Amino acid sequence: MPASDELVKRNSFVNPLPGVPDVESPFFHDIFASKAIDAETLRVARELNERGYAVIDFPDPGIDERVERIKADLGPRYDWDNWRKEGWRNNQGLRIQDASTFNADVAAIASNVNILRLLQTLYGRRCFPFQTLNFPVGTQQPRHTDSVHFSSVPERFMCGVWLAMEDIDEGNGALNYYPGSHRLPIYVNEHIGVCSAEQAQPRSHYVDFERMWAELVRVHRLPNEVFRARKGQALVWAANLLHGGGAHVDPTRTRWSQVTHYFFDDCVYYTPMLSDPIYGSVFYRNVTDISTGERVPNKYGGHPVSVQLMAKASPGREWWRTPDANRPNGFDAAAYLLANPDVAAAGVDAAQHYRQFGQREGRRLRP
Repeated sequence: MPASDELVKRNSFVNPLPGVPDVESPFFHDIFASKAIDAETLRVARELNERGYAVIDFPDPGIDERVERIKADLGPRYDWDNWRKEGWRNNQGLRIQDASTFNADVAAIASNVNILRLLQTLYGRRCFPFQTLNFPVGTQQPRHTDSVHFSSVPERFMCGVWLAMEDIDEGNGALNYYPGSHRLPIYVNEHIGVCSAEQAQPRSHYVDFERMWAELVRVHRLPNEVFRARKGQALVWAANLLHGGGAHVDPTRTRWSQVTHYFFDDCVYYTPMLSDPIYGSVFYRNVTDISTGERVPNKYGGHPVSVQLMAKASPGREWWRTPDANRPNGFDAAAYLLANPDVAAAGVDAAQHYRQFGQREGRRLRP
């Protein structure tokens, strides 16, 4: 076939699976052969496709100044005394969720236009940041996949970008990840034999997920790799990649970093660990685009999911109708997450958790 005919064939490729992210599609090679992209973007695409992650230099020339301003603003908000006294020994971390709501630099990192363009090219849909997590120390979080905490329909239209705000190694909590694990099926409640809607403590089965992930690593002989990052590097990872935080060995050191989680347009956004779709229970997520401040509607097959359907599937969670219902005056999301580290570890919205569970359980609002 002449070269010109091959070019026409590639440019005319019609993707038969638009409900699968381009970067994870079985038609990956055809799709990316038809895209006009540079060599660096193609490298990132190939590594995400093959390994489930890619390392990039964060594309912001002013990142050093942003990092210093973030440290100055967020630093006093953490409970350093308790962490240095005993928290680090107990594998605890420190975090502030959704600092983008009050810190312009956190929001700017999450909304970086070059990152947004890159992710749109990789996934084939417009992307938007919906959650930020800022850490001054290592998370020491066991291996997990984000897909049980926040997911989409169609699945896998979620990814994370982790930015190192200082040099990071095994002493101050390097990242651990399992290359290729993103290709595993997304296992949810039905696969481990749980109906979360009927549990007194809806998250009590999380230990079953942790046990299952450990067994998957064993049976598939998945290698564990360590990311020793230098300041300004970022790790882009797929929704189903198994990853975690290594031990923070030296409590005299910090490990500043920011995680931003991204969704993509024209999806339903929900929390699988708290959902049993076939049982009629879905934990729909109230998603706001950090870059615009606008709420993003849940859509299925191009059609908005109605308030009536969400109300039927999510009784008691009518955040889409009355977003401030059952929220006490002066509610501080960051303080609530510091007071309830299990909620912070689950990565769910603080106010949403308080409305559904925290108020009933008598959770503390502040540390």
